[in-house]
Amino acid sequence: MPSQVTPPQARLPRSDVVVPHRPKWHGEIAAAGIWLLASTLARTWRLTIRDESGLAPHEHGPFIAALWHNRLAVAMPVWKWWKNRHPSAGLAALISASRDGALLARTFSHFGVKPVRGSSSRRGAQALLELNSALKNNLHVAITPDGPRGPKYVAQPGIISLAQLTGAPIIPVGIFIHRKKQLTSWDQFQIPFPFTRCDACMGQVLRVSQNATADALEEARRTLEATLTRLNPD
Repeated sequence: MPSQVTPPQARLPRSDVVVPHRPKWHGEIAAAGIWLLASTLARTWRLTIRDESGLAPHEHGPFIAALWHNRLAVAMPVWKWWKNRHPSAGLAALISASRDGALLARTFSHFGVKPVRGSSSRRGAQALLELNSALKNNLHVAITPDGPRGPKYVAQPGIISLAQLTGAPIIPVGIFIHRKKQLTSWDQFQIPFPFTRCDACMGQVLRVSQNATADALEEARRTLEATLTRLNPD
């Protein structure tokens, strides 16, 4: 699932050199079914979005969107809202190279999102290169900094490393679902009920200097984590 990338200075495990899992025929069918169900359900939601990013119109270049893993159900409607205002925009999403990630990656592909497979434990270096390439090709990038395995609501440092490497701003995304089902997964994944209200907010951008020290990078990580916590009340 969407996850953090490995910091470029970190030592990569041997398992990094792996081929991402791909869905089999039944996975393809399941992904199409999830896409159809999610698209149908999303049409019933009453979505409101505030843009507090502070980006001027001329600054709408590629950015890194950060959202908690358990808010992914509303991620595509929020992206649709942005794309309606910026028709030329494209999106790449970091998704784990695992078997579960294969299903999610194929589902996101149905929404027109380019999946980049990898995480801190598998295929991290290649994912970092692909994300860097995506941003250079003017694609926005979406990352769940507490995914794919948690801990819940703890931002891992990979997203900060990507922002430092590329100079792209991070936009923290908040989503509050008024009526929902919470699963018993590690992140207590939230599924909005039909016809419920979903309030989303694109928070103020966080920029990371390419010359940042280790202490400054950790401060940026803590700031992102605190901002996401504030924007995503349970």
